[in-house]
Amino acid sequence: MQWETVIGLEVHAQLATKSKIFSGASIAYGAEPNTQACIVDLGFPGVLPVLNEEAVNMALKFGLAVNAEIGERSIFARKNYFYPDLPKGYQISQFELPIVGKGALTIDLDDGVQKVIGITRAHLEEDAGKSLHEDFHGMTGIDLNRAGTPLLEIVSEPDMRSIKEAAAYARKIHQLVVYLGICDGNMQEGSFRVDANLSIRPMGQEALGTRTELKNINSFRFLERALNYELERQIDLVENGGQVVQETRLYDADRDETRSMRSKEEANDYRYFPDPDLLPVEIDPERLDAARQDMPELPDQKRARFESDYNLSADDAGKLTQSRPQADYFEATVEAGADPKMVANWVMVELGGALNKAGLELNNSPVLPTQLGGLLKRIADNTISGKIAKQVFEAIWNGEGDADSVIEARGLKQITDSGAIEAIIDEVIANNPKQVEQFRAGKEKLLGFFVGQVMKATQGKASPGEVNKILLGKLKG
Repeated sequence: MQWETVIGLEVHAQLATKSKIFSGASIAYGAEPNTQACIVDLGFPGVLPVLNEEAVNMALKFGLAVNAEIGERSIFARKNYFYPDLPKGYQISQFELPIVGKGALTIDLDDGVQKVIGITRAHLEEDAGKSLHEDFHGMTGIDLNRAGTPLLEIVSEPDMRSIKEAAAYARKIHQLVVYLGICDGNMQEGSFRVDANLSIRPMGQEALGTRTELKNINSFRFLERALNYELERQIDLVENGGQVVQETRLYDADRDETRSMRSKEEANDYRYFPDPDLLPVEIDPERLDAARQDMPELPDQKRARFESDYNLSADDAGKLTQSRPQADYFEATVEAGADPKMVANWVMVELGGALNKAGLELNNSPVLPTQLGGLLKRIADNTISGKIAKQVFEAIWNGEGDADSVIEARGLKQITDSGAIEAIIDEVIANNPKQVEQFRAGKEKLLGFFVGQVMKATQGKASPGEVNKILLGKLKG
């Protein structure tokens, strides 16, 4: 039987506020356990939560970015369940009236096809604490630093029909929230986590199959691996006469398998009711306009502009706009006077390779956009060759100054004087009569040999264009 895969994702994006969603406690990562949970986060008797205004503004920006319905009136609810890392015995979340309603996101697939994925809702909620198992030999430790951390839970429609689509959607959401500046996107620190719902159904059937939920996946690679395992598990189960049970499953990356955690709860299991300590949130037109004014240029808009304004290919524009820092670096380098196509190549290849080798992020690049722009201008005006430019780039990387300073200090200026180049070529030809005879007999691949000899004699400073032109004239003449 042919099976169709149906996938929906729930993304938890930690909002980049300075304090928690209902208290003034810090959300800085890496603090000692249980040092960043105040009495509000712990639910002490008599305390009252106060909503973080900036969390609301960030949620609005996301809603605008996906053209969603904005809830003019949203309500916080108590989601009741009992777990060691949830000290209050309930989580403050949103249920019936979320702040962001239906929207949509367009994803790009490897074959060039675009697909629209529906977004059901995005609601604000607080995070729970964290249970620690590995350091306590038969016991569990509880770290409540994350308790009360602001989250935006983004729930998709079950519109994805392949694991590749699910991965593309997760990456697009990640790119979007980072571009908006509402989440740092750090998956290792838990700032961006994915829950995946997967079911199968016979091809052509309209009714959805029974789904399982895979919890707290914190890398795109693990997302694909977990979904692949779960898809195969469900198909094997059904084809061997079993039935898929609605449940929550955990993905074990070390064993590359999913295993059952608990039966999947329904909304009524959580006994949602409006939180009596929090007033409804009403979004007035002024606040929405302010959020709209604060919106940055979004990735798809920037990609289209890079294609039209800089005459870049769709592929180059897409790669350059994958991250906002890279797109900003590219534009700053172009503004320094360099050719856009040359900048695109150097940013993605030379600079990208150097950063990767050094384990650095672009924000910490030793080469500034103005310095790279100055280097590329010297290639364009034939002061240096592309090969020499790599030496200059390395010197700039090592802190030796800008391109002009390095070129001057090292004597790297390209020889463009045709008379000087011709004299060197005459000497090379005179010293290699056998190779000249072979070239003229039809072995034209030897041109590379002659070019190499000239470059060796000039320490790589001769203009490659002039060398090739003069050499061909003399060898064929």
